[in-house]
Amino acid sequence: MRKDFVLFLFLCSVAPAQTPGPALKPFIKVDAPVVALTHVRVIDGTGSEALGDQTIVFSKGKIDSVGDASSASVPKDAQVLDLHGYTVIPGLVGMHDHMFYPAGNGIFSEMGFSFPRLYLAGGVTTIRTTGALEPYTDLELKKQIDSGQTPGPKMHVTGPYLEGAGSWALQMHQLSGPDDATRTVNFWIDQGVDNFKAYMFITRAELGAAIQAAHKRGAKVTGHLCSVTWREAVDLGIDDLEHGWFVDTEFVADKKPDQCPDGKSEDPFMMAKLDANSGPMHDSIQYLLQHHVAVTSTLPVFEMGSFPGRPTMQKRVLDALSPDARSAVLANRVRSSDASLLRQRYGSDVSPWPAAFKKELEFEYAFSKAGGLLLAGLDPTGMGGVIAGFGDQREVELLVEAGFTPVEAIHIATYNGAQYLGDLDRIGTIAVGKQADLVVIKGDPSKNIEDIENVETVFKDGVGYDSAKLIDSVRGVVGSR
Repeated sequence: MRKDFVLFLFLCSVAPAQTPGPALKPFIKVDAPVVALTHVRVIDGTGSEALGDQTIVFSKGKIDSVGDASSASVPKDAQVLDLHGYTVIPGLVGMHDHMFYPAGNGIFSEMGFSFPRLYLAGGVTTIRTTGALEPYTDLELKKQIDSGQTPGPKMHVTGPYLEGAGSWALQMHQLSGPDDATRTVNFWIDQGVDNFKAYMFITRAELGAAIQAAHKRGAKVTGHLCSVTWREAVDLGIDDLEHGWFVDTEFVADKKPDQCPDGKSEDPFMMAKLDANSGPMHDSIQYLLQHHVAVTSTLPVFEMGSFPGRPTMQKRVLDALSPDARSAVLANRVRSSDASLLRQRYGSDVSPWPAAFKKELEFEYAFSKAGGLLLAGLDPTGMGGVIAGFGDQREVELLVEAGFTPVEAIHIATYNGAQYLGDLDRIGTIAVGKQADLVVIKGDPSKNIEDIENVETVFKDGVGYDSAKLIDSVRGVVGSR
């Protein structure tokens, strides 16, 4: 019975896209039976170098041909877009893309209106929510998007956080033991989720039970852990670990089994001393590789809290925020650079976080180059300055800062996510037979990665959405809905 249900869920996840409904019409720029993108630069997501002067033809939501513009056959009935000076990349696959936003005092508000639009506007055509606070909302939102009632990306909905006793988050159910973990996983798979995220206070017994239950039914488990170390989670069979090396408590002094040290999941002083090529960080990389465990990069949320004055607060981000959210973000930025607060917390006027952030960049680069599956996300939480879509673009830029070439960074943000989700046969690269999930960018991100912010049109299943109109529709809204 359960195997049949999992098969049913799988078939639903790959069902053909629905016809866009009336609510989507104001945002649609291109909707034709056959479309040809001509004379465009193509970064296909495989990691291969960009190819200039290409033509992509797609119909019925799928790619029919990709090739040199000089020899391409363009159907007579095609709507032709001449894209000299533009680049097309695969739709981004966001692997830590929540549907909620920090409201303050440990409370988070669902952004079921603004975030789906911003993800799509930013070129993100598929997401994994990676932890849900309102899983029913996310599931219903997925249904609306899939049926063409509201604009947004394709969604892999994650179940509610698998959290243990002592959590700081009021909105999270606290598991009472392994049996509760098993019941929780099975209940939410029955509702339609296909991924789970373990959180900071879960015990090893609860995590092991959750992983076992999820794997029996074809679901995967990732984790932002603290009470459980990475190595312990790997031994239990976890599929993915969130946030990179920042949150591995294995080497934190006085770490006790099944306890989060001082309620914190990171030690920036310890991190700053480590080396990706030898010692504990190198050994951790090798352990992850041996057990085929993926790592999700969420550099934007750490950048926002690590550097005074960095990143520059873009006008487009401030414009999207509600007045209250904007005020809170700006106030948080001031506090993060307050010397007296730094002295109180770290005993120094200088924050240890910039050095720790640099080590996180080194870890992610070394992990990927050694053969690890590095995934890309944004995590729109923290200080509130990282928001849907824009943050996904910033993640790609920061991967370049870590040492990846722009083409490699785009590969991580497209191909790798699709591979992890089991969707690589349909999305993640630009190839004949795949879904026409394509992002049209003005400029050349293969040479200037900041051009990835210049998204003009996002095709999802062959329908082209106007990025600017989607962004305008949520101006002043993020933080409220």
